[in-house]
Amino acid sequence: MRKFLKSLIRKQPRDLLLVIGTGVSAAVAPGIPALCSWRGCIEAVIEAAEQLEVLHPGDVAEFRKKVIKDRDLLVVAHDLIRKMSPRTGDTKPNFFQDCLMEVFDNLEQHIQNPVVLQSILRLMERGTMVLTTNYDNLLEIFGQQQGKPMESLDLKDKDKVLQWARGHIKYGVLHIHGLYTDPCGMVLDPSGYKDVTQDPEVMEVLQNLYRTKSFLFLGCGETLRDQIFQALFLYTVKNKVDLEHYMLVLKENEDHFFKLQADMLLHGIKVVSYGHCFKQFPEYVQDLTAQICKQRSPDADRVDSTTLLGTSCVDCAKRKLGENGTDSPKKIKQSDNGIPTI
Repeated sequence: MRKFLKSLIRKQPRDLLLVIGTGVSAAVAPGIPALCSWRGCIEAVIEAAEQLEVLHPGDVAEFRKKVIKDRDLLVVAHDLIRKMSPRTGDTKPNFFQDCLMEVFDNLEQHIQNPVVLQSILRLMERGTMVLTTNYDNLLEIFGQQQGKPMESLDLKDKDKVLQWARGHIKYGVLHIHGLYTDPCGMVLDPSGYKDVTQDPEVMEVLQNLYRTKSFLFLGCGETLRDQIFQALFLYTVKNKVDLEHYMLVLKENEDHFFKLQADMLLHGIKVVSYGHCFKQFPEYVQDLTAQICKQRSPDADRVDSTTLLGTSCVDCAKRKLGENGTDSPKKIKQSDNGIPTI
């Protein structure tokens, strides 16, 4: 039987913030190589740039070499977006967005395995916040198909970011690199977000999330090395060992896994293995979500004659019942598997 960390599954959904990486998109739409990894995305963009004739053939050859040789793919990505941007250093307008639109065309037709997205929506329904380093909007597309009022956000819109960070946009997904459909919000370099990083109000609200929420990294291999994520959260939040965040990873090599586990604890992050092969990732996320949601009653959104449960946790409801003079709270009914469905 699969074991989960009690410290994680006993979190209330509203106390979690999901950080979604390329692994989630790869699980959902395996037919698009660009979604499967940073390397796949960069290779697909280079190919699109060649086909659209927006990058000199010499540059195309050079970037292909870099993708193979360079270990730091984020640096390669930064160089690529700069090469397809105005020489002034401004990211708008740029050909990088045109290449991404070519790569991510008709995304909704490529959703093959929505299990992870279903799990994420279930958590969002109960108050979990979501941010992503991905350019795609697979989660928003799927959520809209399920009738959810999904909203894509980026860091260029201060008012929206503040609303989201304060928990006022329930189905908002913050794209910290921007979204491929919006050229104004797309940035790979932290310098593009000077308006954000130099705004004390925005930075305080965002960093407060890292101090008060438990971040759960899903499908994130490179996120902690991501310059924008570092600028927003890692560099400026002190006493990281006092925090409690979680990262799901593939355990291919035991020595590497346990070294990563020890290293990440210094950042206040508990590394957890979802299995020995990537195919186990969706099922693990589904089972983990079920465990977290078990704490919530399927009837939690109902109003009964004794108390308003609303978004309160079961323990809060019990306390409320006690305060109203009830010796023992009514037993809350659950479905056979104890898991509410979307």
